[in-house]
Amino acid sequence: MSVVIRSRAGATRPLAVDDWCAPASSDERRLLASLPGPVLDLGCGPGRLVLALCELGIAALGVDASPRAVDLARALGAATLERSVFDALPGEGRWPTVLLFDGNVGIGGDPATLLRRVGELLAPHGRAFVEVEPPGAASHATQARLERGGDVSIWFPWAWVGADTIDDLADRAGLARVEWRMIGARWFAVLGRVVL
Repeated sequence: MSVVIRSRAGATRPLAVDDWCAPASSDERRLLASLPGPVLDLGCGPGRLVLALCELGIAALGVDASPRAVDLARALGAATLERSVFDALPGEGRWPTVLLFDGNVGIGGDPATLLRRVGELLAPHGRAFVEVEPPGAASHATQARLERGGDVSIWFPWAWVGADTIDDLADRAGLARVEWRMIGARWFAVLGRVVL
């Protein structure tokens, strides 16, 4: 049975839960292999990217607020912390790479605040890899919930960020886009701290 995310306005989007639970794809692994470690994966879910990084010999730590996701990740051997990305985290200000894959730039419903937090976690010359919606897609914040058949989650703050608005959001957070990276049709803004 498929899972969808529904906004308060009623719009739904399918969620690729099977992809989140599957091992990292070969295209994802190629991108991950190019990253300097250690890597912090925010909203790591069941830890597929953390596991792939470790298999590639790159130290990584996942963070997720969901106890179920963290239990799944730990059962697979992924190093994870059960915390909000806004809680105190190890290595703040020293991470060479921070990941926000799979739409996790929407965590908390306020992307500028989340990106400001990412800037606090990054090393001075570190990079954040932030997956966004493709050009032309709308950006918006809402309350959302997950639905699967008759099961529904509680409402939570969430946002979608399009490629056309990431530069403005990054600027408001003290970050700047340094390049675009692609995995197939997926868009990743590579952000760095603005160092004066």
